[in-house]
Amino acid sequence: MIRIQEAPFDAAAELRQFQSANRASGATVMFIGTVRELSEGREIDAMTLEHYPGMTEKALAEIDAEAQKRWPIAASLVIHRHGRLLPGDDIVLVITASAHRQAAFEACEFLMDWLKTKAPFWKLEASDGETRWVDAKDKDDQAARRWDRRHQ
Repeated sequence: MIRIQEAPFDAAAELRQFQSANRASGATVMFIGTVRELSEGREIDAMTLEHYPGMTEKALAEIDAEAQKRWPIAASLVIHRHGRLLPGDDIVLVITASAHRQAAFEACEFLMDWLKTKAPFWKLEASDGETRWVDAKDKDDQAARRWDRRHQ
């Protein structure tokens, strides 16, 4: 399931609901991404995430479908926020469930790596009264490329 929303999410409540709906799975893995206080040595006042409705949901659904194809996961949940966020606010939640932990871990990691590099979100950081668009980082691209060779 994919959800893109402006409102905060309650990770503990989402996990309880997810596990309740997936009782046959022996492994559940959860990742939460949060707005950092510092970025490249600068203190962050806020981060604004922009996206194109429709296009973003389609891209995230394709990424999720790829994870479902590559691993025997019983279910997955991706919640990604947009709008203005402050340091400490949660941005993204990814939960995967599988019969065994390895598939759940790998699928969760894959989803995050591909969300970071292939999801159409644009990040604008505000710091000390200035704003700047956040460019893709080489380390994120390298992390995503490793999946091009694995589990295809």
